[in-house]
Amino acid sequence: MFGYCVPAPDQAMLISGGRRGQGGAPFRVVTGHGKFVLPVFRKVRFLTLAMCEAEVEEKCVSRQGITLTVRSVIAFKVGNDTESIVNAGQRFLSDQEQMAVLTGRIFAGHLRSIIGSMTVEEIITERQKLATEVLDTSKTEMAKIGLIVDSLQIQSIDDGDTGYIDAMSAPHKAAIQRQAQIAQAQASQASAEAEQEAARNQAEYARQTAVVQARYTAEVDRAQAEAAQAGPLAEAHAQREVLAARTELAQRAADLRQQQLVAEIVKPAEAEAERIRVVALAEAERMKIQAEAAASHGRVALDRMLIDQLPQIVKEAASGLSGANVNVLNGTDGLGEIAAGLVGQGLTILDAVRRNMGTPGTPGPKDEPKRSGGADDGAIEVR
Repeated sequence: MFGYCVPAPDQAMLISGGRRGQGGAPFRVVTGHGKFVLPVFRKVRFLTLAMCEAEVEEKCVSRQGITLTVRSVIAFKVGNDTESIVNAGQRFLSDQEQMAVLTGRIFAGHLRSIIGSMTVEEIITERQKLATEVLDTSKTEMAKIGLIVDSLQIQSIDDGDTGYIDAMSAPHKAAIQRQAQIAQAQASQASAEAEQEAARNQAEYARQTAVVQARYTAEVDRAQAEAAQAGPLAEAHAQREVLAARTELAQRAADLRQQQLVAEIVKPAEAEAERIRVVALAEAERMKIQAEAAASHGRVALDRMLIDQLPQIVKEAASGLSGANVNVLNGTDGLGEIAAGLVGQGLTILDAVRRNMGTPGTPGPKDEPKRSGGADDGAIEVR
């Protein structure tokens, strides 16, 4: 019965039986594709091409004679070419786990050889150089058994109880500790300064906040006080304006009433009083003239007639004053001046008649006292 076999991506299919493989190999190598295999006459085996790992822990002696325990990890695999697959298949196909054991032994020997040529300081500080030299020296030997090494990692190097590595690292540890202490002190100082600066900032912020709050509170209180006073102040101002308006209105009413009283009572009374005074003065003057006429014995009849007419003239003048608008500026003196003026006018008329009649013994204009109704004789205005 025929069968079709396909190897996995990380496997190589080895077909034995029949004709030999390439290069005289005892089997044919198939990778990446399948192939028909004749049962009974052909036999199929699979070789892993996956990555494998081997751990090595070996005691090595350095060039100074210091015993070191070196731990390393090796990553290896069977090569992808046909020659490497044939070499590995011939050696490990029946027991593929032996690849890790053999690889570890090979690298252990190379580690002892290379570490024996190096000092502890070189081994510690140049681990990559150590790994590279081990890989280079083992490459040929590993290729013979069909294996290739991808990486070698030195995990740890231990000198046991000798304390050499610790002594070697002591100065560095001290320097590191000193730097750590300095860094810690600087960090502590910076932290303290930062805390102080933060405290100052908080205090300053609190102060500014308190100032702003105080100002805000003062403004609010002032606004509230002004608002509380605004109503009473406005009311008081309005009342003051009302009182002022009422006072002004009352003053105007009083002035108007005073003017009315002056026009209705005072001025008519003053005019009547003046008329009576003028009449009295005229009567007195008439009596004086009669006495003078009786003493002069000249032109008695004419003087008598004139004397008889003088009261009527004065009365007519006084009657004219009773309906006139008289403003008396000098009080009682002004009234007297008005009466004297009226009498003087009557006498002047009488003197003029006498002069025209040629009556002797009668005083002329030069002998008559000056009478004038000007502003100097009294502040009198007749309208």
